[in-house]
Amino acid sequence: MTIWHRIRAHWGAATWLRTLHVAMGLLTGLLTAGVIVALLVAAVLLVWTVVVPVIAIGLLFWSMPHLTALQRSRFAAYLTLRIPPLPRALPVRNPITWLINQAKTLSTWRQIAYHLLCPLLNGLGSAALLITWGGTIGMAFLTVRTLDMSPSKGFGLLFAVIGFGLFLAGPLVARAFTWVDVIAGRTLLGPSISDELAQRVETLQESRAEVIDAADAERRRIERDLHDGTQQRLVWLAMNLGMARATLTDLPEPAVQVIAQAHEEAKQALKELRDLVRGLHPAVLTDEGLDAALSGLAARAPLSVRLSVDVRDRASPTIEAVAFFVVSEALANIAKHAEATSASITVTRKGDRLRLAVHDDGKGGAAPERGTGLRGLAQRVGSVDGSLRIDSPVGGPTTIEVELPCE
Repeated sequence: MTIWHRIRAHWGAATWLRTLHVAMGLLTGLLTAGVIVALLVAAVLLVWTVVVPVIAIGLLFWSMPHLTALQRSRFAAYLTLRIPPLPRALPVRNPITWLINQAKTLSTWRQIAYHLLCPLLNGLGSAALLITWGGTIGMAFLTVRTLDMSPSKGFGLLFAVIGFGLFLAGPLVARAFTWVDVIAGRTLLGPSISDELAQRVETLQESRAEVIDAADAERRRIERDLHDGTQQRLVWLAMNLGMARATLTDLPEPAVQVIAQAHEEAKQALKELRDLVRGLHPAVLTDEGLDAALSGLAARAPLSVRLSVDVRDRASPTIEAVAFFVVSEALANIAKHAEATSASITVTRKGDRLRLAVHDDGKGGAAPERGTGLRGLAQRVGSVDGSLRIDSPVGGPTTIEVELPCE
């Protein structure tokens, strides 16, 4: 970059935009600070009325996002700087609760601090810019006047040097006060580190929920395609082979054996496909809900299972799927490892929480670190912010308790 590019950049458009930013900061700062001071004075002077201070403070908190938006628009207009908005608070119907929440929120007081600081900071900046730019013009005028007078030519040169120095200092003063204002604006008007972390956590939770819902929807689609397509073809194949096996008895013995073996293989494949479809996402769960789906699990279990389901309002499809697979995996583990003779399943819903308890009279000793089954249960439950508790002393019995959010 040549020296002429540097000179042009020094007095370029950015310098005048910074000057306007500081000047408008004084005007908007006086406006926002005036509103805040007026409401605070009303609350203090009329504190004996009780109602007026509450209304004044409520108006103060209500106006804060609007006053902050005004200041943010100034940063965006003159500096093309976008200050990130603060995270939105959860809606609260009770006005007193909302008032208390606003008073407890640190970002509210950070915004108030900036609006009170803004006129002071930009007032100093405006005064400094007025001295530099105004002094430059004044010194130029004095230089011209004094150079016309022979005895005062020395003063004319002095005025010229001072004016040139002020002319050089103007952009630097605009840059300095703008820099300080930007730091104050980002610190007090933008989200803090804790706000950004909270926003990040919320975003990740939403992304995770979307991924889980998408995966569950994909499982339902695969189950539907297999049920309506491949499974129906296998049913038709098994029926035809069964008819051929029953009617074509006059064929040579090797052919009869081939047909019989193909028939048995088709039936076995159909059974395995049904088990696979049921494991992906049982259609009865979507159509009839958790009670019917768990009843089918209990009926197919190789041991005696007592089921109690008290769920009046259905949970979301994803939560129902998690609950179903938790019970399915728990029953599979009991059948394989617990050496139990009976089990019980209890499902209840209280408010927005779905609670499951699976109990068996087996030998106990179950722990997530000893196998992938219980680890998979913990991961599946944790994926929807649920909780899992396993009580399985050596010698039994074993109780698995799960609590899931209904949405």
